[in-house]
Amino acid sequence: MEQESIGLGGALLSMWDGLVWALSNVAMAFYNFFYAVSHPGLWLDWSNKEALSRFVYYGGSVEFFFVIFTTFLIITAVGVWKNNFLWGCVRGLEAFANAAGRFAAWAGLIMVLQQTVIVLMQRIFARPDVVLGFGIPVGFDVSWWSEELKLWNAIVVAMCVSYTFVQGGHVRVDLVYAAVSHRVQRVIDMVGSVIFMMPLAVITWMYGWYFLWRHLIVPKPSASDQLDRLLMKSRALRWNVETIGFSANGFTGYFLFKILLVTFAGMVFIHACAFFWRSYLEYKEGPDSAGRFVDRDTLGEGEEAYEGTH
Repeated sequence: MEQESIGLGGALLSMWDGLVWALSNVAMAFYNFFYAVSHPGLWLDWSNKEALSRFVYYGGSVEFFFVIFTTFLIITAVGVWKNNFLWGCVRGLEAFANAAGRFAAWAGLIMVLQQTVIVLMQRIFARPDVVLGFGIPVGFDVSWWSEELKLWNAIVVAMCVSYTFVQGGHVRVDLVYAAVSHRVQRVIDMVGSVIFMMPLAVITWMYGWYFLWRHLIVPKPSASDQLDRLLMKSRALRWNVETIGFSANGFTGYFLFKILLVTFAGMVFIHACAFFWRSYLEYKEGPDSAGRFVDRDTLGEGEEAYEGTH
């Protein structure tokens, strides 16, 4: 019994320490945000190696996470008080997701056209390279263009993820969801956005952020590096952008995929916030508010059965 009491006491103490740590970081988020905004040269002046190191550190830091998390809490609190404000946030973020997705979707057409040109150059004209442009043309080996096709596909995946969610195009299993009431569905949506979408986006961002910068600069930063260590490394810092392809004449811009990975994580987190707020508002306002203000594309009259499946 004594050992169980000690164990329980230790667990409660750890929980209390964790709560104090989280609350202190939330409180410090205000100071960190306004200090960063009022001193942009400390982290945006990339001609200064220390400023670049600070940017790398803060982009994947606990401080940055709590600034974002505190902003989410503030908007949520204001939105509970003023529902119209929260609807404005939802509409704005969903409009951003739709705009980004509709723009990035053109990458699919570019990918098809580029593949057609590659086939023609290889099979019809028997050329080993493809040259585009006038004056100072851009020319690369056919294998370079063939590997570069993956970039267009990555743009569609990374940039259209939130758009597809808004349009209702993601696959979902409705065995439980479809059988419950409107308000229970909204609770499931809120829990899912907080338990699954947000943590997944944060983890992907944390790994993707340092994965990106490890292919852009040397000495390579690490997620375990504290700010003072990165500032020490900045004395030897220099740009070293990854330009190595998988083949001798292959695509040399693989660092762009790392940028898209970070973009993907950011867009998922942003839409997780929008989805949480929408679910709350639809829970509060009832079934009549379901799908309110959703800007969904249509395939035309008579094609309703296929919408949401593309």
